Amino acid sequence: MAMHVALTFDDNFWAPAYATMRSVCLFSHRRQELVFHLCHRTLTVEHRADLERIREEFPVELRWYDLDQSAMFQDIAKRMPENKRLSNIVYARLMIDRLVAPDVERILYLDCDMLVREDVAFFFNLDLEGNSIAAVRDSIGALITGRRDLKENRDIFDPADYYFNAGMVFIDIAKWREADVIGRMEEAYASGIMQRIYYDQDLLNLVFKGKWLKLPWRWNVIDARHAHDGVDPAILHYTAERKPWGVLAGMLQSVAFARFYRHVMTNELFYRFARHRWKRWWLKKLRLGR
Repeated sequence: MAMHVALTFDDNFWAPAYATMRSVCLFSHRRQELVFHLCHRTLTVEHRADLERIREEFPVELRWYDLDQSAMFQDIAKRMPENKRLSNIVYARLMIDRLVAPDVERILYLDCDMLVREDVAFFFNLDLEGNSIAAVRDSIGALITGRRDLKENRDIFDPADYYFNAGMVFIDIAKWREADVIGRMEEAYASGIMQRIYYDQDLLNLVFKGKWLKLPWRWNVIDARHAHDGVDPAILHYTAERKPWGVLAGMLQSVAFARFYRHVMTNELFYRFARHRWKRWWLKKLRLGR
């Protein structure tokens, strides 16, 4: 049985995407069943070749979706509120049911700032108990929805309701399609709700309220810090500003599994990605200085 895994990223995030994908492979006993759905903005030839190299090590299938060739994604990215930290690539996962082929019945979505260290076969053996998706409760969900003094958007969200982090979502494609996520997004945009909420994650919590299976925290360890090294996390999620690909002195000391992450990305790609990021940082500084 195929195990479908979806990632969304742009050309500046190709190396973390590779690390997430390789970590899935390293910890799977069913590697030949893995199918990666790579939903990406247009990639350079070099960066696409880096990602394709995963097949030299593991017997996996890659399916490519260039979002810059999708009129639907271009329209959504242009109109919806922009997440300046993550870019509008975050909206790509909302389209997942419209991107994948009919043979995909269940799919695991993963953010590319994640490190997997347990077999994802867990998800494909999972009984969703009639729910549309499975996810992990976000420990700061009430702050995300309620913001300052936990008083904002009370007409939209109840802080007493469980709120999931959308960095890892296991999806029943038929039920996702039935929920009409894109249609619900258009309704929220027309009513002004989309302009008030936390992008796609808040929207998914509205769409799937009461229709998601709550998984144990270890399947999406949010803000993965050094203290999490000893509690056997299954999936680490580097949601804070400090990332395992950072190279500044002391930056990695508080990040979980930092050295291991570098070896998962591979040393060669890790340092090439560091040079890529430094170049972008300096170019941005120079442009602002003009």
